[in-house]
Amino acid sequence: MNIQPTLETEHIKLAPLEKGDFETLYAVASDPAIWDQHPNKDRWQKAIFENFFEGAMQSKGAFKIVDKANGEILGSTRFYDHDEQASSILIGYTFYAVKCWGKGINHAVKSLMLDYAFQFVTKVYFHIGASNIRSQISIERLGARKVGEQVVTYFGESPKLNYVYEITKSFGG
Repeated sequence: MNIQPTLETEHIKLAPLEKGDFETLYAVASDPAIWDQHPNKDRWQKAIFENFFEGAMQSKGAFKIVDKANGEILGSTRFYDHDEQASSILIGYTFYAVKCWGKGINHAVKSLMLDYAFQFVTKVYFHIGASNIRSQISIERLGARKVGEQVVTYFGESPKLNYVYEITKSFGG
C-alpha cells in the first residue's frame, strides 16, 4: 500500500506534503482556534508547528488538502502506522482552516481516504484527543466507534490521552 498517493474528488485533492509547503500550511495552522480542543493547543506557534511539520515529512504519509477550484491549501492529514499483518492503518494529524469547518470538507477527505485504504486493509483507526469533542462527533458521523483509550506521544511532543476509534471495511455492500 502506498501511504502517500495523490487522491482527489471533483472538489478536493490530497497531494503529498512537500518541504516547500511549510509557509503556506503554517499560514493555515497559525490560527489558535484550530488547536483549541486539540491535546497540543500550542501548535499554532511557529516553533511548535515546525516540529509537527517535520514529523509529517518523516511520516512519508502526510498530505496537503487542496481546494481544486483555486489551489488553496485548506489543511493537512496523513496515513500512518500501516500494519499489513493486522490489516490496519491509522488516519490522523488532520486539521483544517476554520473557514472549512461545517462545510463537509472533513467528511469528503475522510471518505476519500477510507475508500482508498479499504482497498488494502480491513480496519482503519483514528487517535482523537480526549478533549477534542468536535473531532469525536465528526468521526462518529462517519461511522467510527470508540474502541479504546491510549496515551499517544506525538512526534517531539509530550504524551496525551487519546480515544481510539475504528471503522471496519463492510463486505458485500
